[in-house]
Amino acid sequence: MKAWVLHDTDDIRYEDVDMPRLRDGEVLVKVMAAGICGSDIPRIYKTGAHSMPLIPGHEFAGRVIAVDNGSNSDYCNSAGDDGTWLNKRVGIFPLIPCRQCVACRKGMYEMCRNYSYLGSRCNGGFAEYAAVPAANLIELPDNVSYQDAAMLEPSAVACHAIRRVLSGNVEAADDVSIAVCGLGTIGMLIVMLLKSRGYDNIFVIGNKSSQKAMTANLDIPEDNFYDIREGISSGCDAAEWLMEKTDGSGVDVFFECVGKNETVNWAVNSAACGGSICFVGNPYSDMNFDKQTYWKILRNQLHVTGTWNSSFTGDDDDDWHYVLKSIGSGSIMPSKLITHRFRINELESGLKIMRDKSEDYIKIMSVMN
Repeated sequence: MKAWVLHDTDDIRYEDVDMPRLRDGEVLVKVMAAGICGSDIPRIYKTGAHSMPLIPGHEFAGRVIAVDNGSNSDYCNSAGDDGTWLNKRVGIFPLIPCRQCVACRKGMYEMCRNYSYLGSRCNGGFAEYAAVPAANLIELPDNVSYQDAAMLEPSAVACHAIRRVLSGNVEAADDVSIAVCGLGTIGMLIVMLLKSRGYDNIFVIGNKSSQKAMTANLDIPEDNFYDIREGISSGCDAAEWLMEKTDGSGVDVFFECVGKNETVNWAVNSAACGGSICFVGNPYSDMNFDKQTYWKILRNQLHVTGTWNSSFTGDDDDDWHYVLKSIGSGSIMPSKLITHRFRINELESGLKIMRDKSEDYIKIMSVMN
């Protein structure tokens, strides 16, 4: 088969490789769509993967074409009336938990201490075929496309973040004010999910005109978009802007999806008394609070939480099943965020767009049909 193989840092090649050999409990998936995650770019071009050579890619979906004898797992949802995964259309949870550590014994697989991971610790989806544990599959209904399914992973990550600070069923409260800072794929999906549940008092913080246009398509008013570039030139930072927009009270919930010291400080400085902050973005550098900012965490009794990955337990209300039902019902449409599509042999073009930021993009995807 053909695959993109990362041989070393900044050395990725499209080449012939052996078909995967299935181990106990694995299935062979014909990859039909694979998204590029922002984390793939430093992994490929700067830091390398945990082990190399490696096939990257952890946001993918496809069809099961071969099944190991031990693959009829009931860890996830039902595989269909015949009890097997063969020929099923599937989405794929990329984290492979050990199921032995303290977190796994509590069903918190996303926090497994000894996990493997498709596309970063073992071979992933930037290939024609991938070996996947049957326990990591979720069956797709007929009305969910492969491209939408390849966005189940970032959608579930966004859902997980929302559930960290809002009600478990993510239902709207009329008087809740929310800020989303950082409008890449995860930030946009947070906005999309919030809107699908009826949250209307949403302020968004971005740095591209394309982001402004996309949030407008998600029914965010123009006046609720803060352009970081314009703010710098005008001398009004995002925290000051949010305080003006909320008549000095601040926002009830702040999703920080950038991971920079400046934006983390904006979150603290614009949160309402008793408000909640969810740190979503992977850090670019060390985080530092000055004394006055730290005082605000104490004096405003802020609820500060982190979020990591997503819940995939097989329960009907885990993050993956929630977003799959939301996509199936049409309440969210993640594929609207796909700005670029490439055939598998052209995938490097997408990687370089993201590496060099040569074009505006939100989600870049490899499609097989």
